[in-house]
Amino acid sequence: MKKQYKTPDKTNYVKEAPTYFYDGNLAIPLVDMTSFQKMQIVRDGVTKTYLTKLKEETSLDYDALAQALSVTRSTLINKKGDQKFSDHISERIIAVAEIYSFGYVVFEDKDNFNQWMFSSNQVLAGSKPFELMDNQFGREEVRNLIGRIAHGVFS
Repeated sequence: MKKQYKTPDKTNYVKEAPTYFYDGNLAIPLVDMTSFQKMQIVRDGVTKTYLTKLKEETSLDYDALAQALSVTRSTLINKKGDQKFSDHISERIIAVAEIYSFGYVVFEDKDNFNQWMFSSNQVLAGSKPFELMDNQFGREEVRNLIGRIAHGVFS
């Protein structure tokens, strides 16, 4: 009889590092997770607690997060504790967290990456990378730019 793959019933995040996913005793950076794993996190829903930890780690305030997630500030603030965001907002939260996870790995320093996100970039026609985070295509462009930096390409 063929053994069937079982997906985990519940997803967990590393409390100290919201750009990581916790699976048993293993902390996995979001950037290293498969699309299927991220899809499961989104379907389970991201909690306000997770968003608060992400906010603290990335040094973003609610206004900046609201801009990056294309939602109102009150949408983010009105949730409490373990209340979950909708699939659409959860997906955007995971997308932003994944970019920060990737950036932290490439830059090897959170402060340098956070500063880079808010610095004008010649490759982006003088725009700041964070200004592009409000939609899928902008996030993809920022991720590609970080990838170029990881491979030593002028960016």
